[in-house]
Amino acid sequence: MTFKPRGIIPALVTPFNQDESLNEVAAREIIQYVIKRGVHGIFVVGSQGEFWALSKEEKKRMFEIAMEEANNAIMVYAGTGAESTRETVELTKIARDVGVDVASIITPYFVRPSAKELIDHYRTIAAQVDLPIVLYNNPGRTGVRIDSQCVAELAEEYNNIVGIKDSGGDLSLTLEYISKPDRKISVLAGCDTLVYSTLVAGGSGAIAATANVVPELAVSIFDKVISGDFSRALEAQNRLAPLRSAFDLGTFPSVVKEAVNMIGLSAGRCRRPISPLNASSKESLRKILIGLGVVKTLQ
Repeated sequence: MTFKPRGIIPALVTPFNQDESLNEVAAREIIQYVIKRGVHGIFVVGSQGEFWALSKEEKKRMFEIAMEEANNAIMVYAGTGAESTRETVELTKIARDVGVDVASIITPYFVRPSAKELIDHYRTIAAQVDLPIVLYNNPGRTGVRIDSQCVAELAEEYNNIVGIKDSGGDLSLTLEYISKPDRKISVLAGCDTLVYSTLVAGGSGAIAATANVVPELAVSIFDKVISGDFSRALEAQNRLAPLRSAFDLGTFPSVVKEAVNMIGLSAGRCRRPISPLNASSKESLRKILIGLGVVKTLQ
């Protein structure tokens, strides 16, 4: 399998109506918003997309909407991770049958598999589903860390394991992912403050939640690194940083959803038990968006 994930791929929000049902119209609008601003792919039903709060049927529907809106113009990544290997295989087969281009598979996130069990988990999935797979390391959320030796073994054994999204925030581990496997795979930043650093170190891009809001700014980091304009790439990264730092203003993933609402799209609220931002946090977030030029006033 020769596919290599690259570029800026927004980790899209899943928009809801007031009753917390899927807002399919808004989902299509958000997808078109980022596509028109030059992203290289879209990623649905990930952490920012509240995958844990969606039914299997809702996940399938989001896969279908993404495919329809992408219309073969860009790559569609689908989050198919689940707590058990069995369910992950099932969801990945559903994504494959819908036609998505890539499955992104987070580690289990309640149980704590050993390194051997984790390798077996991914081996089983890769052997049963002929679809490009991006591993997903997010130990801060899952309590499970994918070490570089695990990645090296899986990359050597399965050609359809094509990349890893690293949301751990540990650049030293990211560098191990980039350098260790004999068969090089794409390493994608999952921490939006490390897009520049990951690219300069030899990474391939980013799956970025902030790209829901300012996709063109995230894309500019990638474009400028590729063209060798490192000073302007770093400048763009520094402009993006306050929005990523704003994630602390509320319970994940509420901040990006509120930012999407503020720029005039309809993301709705997160599904309960996650609450909307309070008034003070909303004001702080709005000021950041004004600074980025995507919201005009404080009113």
